[in-house]
Amino acid sequence: MPFIDSRVSVKTTPEQRKELKERLGKAISLIPGKSENWLMIDLADDQEMYFRGEGQEPTAFIGVNLYGDANRGAFDKMTVELTKIYGEVLGISPDHMYIRYAASHDWGWNGSNF
Repeated sequence: MPFIDSRVSVKTTPEQRKELKERLGKAISLIPGKSENWLMIDLADDQEMYFRGEGQEPTAFIGVNLYGDANRGAFDKMTVELTKIYGEVLGISPDHMYIRYAASHDWGWNGSNF
């Protein structure tokens, strides 16, 4: 049950959102046991964001939330891929992105908890 929560300061086009969705769907498989089949994505664009006290540069905050556990090596690979995706699709520099990972054993779906 992965959820990628994406907030970016740039306005996105429908084509960019589609490309992000497709590439994030592939990238999630870098984390063992995770796939696009259960992936939920939130693509919030045109957010007023400040980084280092500045608000002019394109900026992103990406949260990757998982049911269960994952190892740090998988997170390292995912960070490389997310940085690449958001850089190529939206022109956001790696030094203007934060990526946060959170794993939980408390996850509900379809009226009950896993």
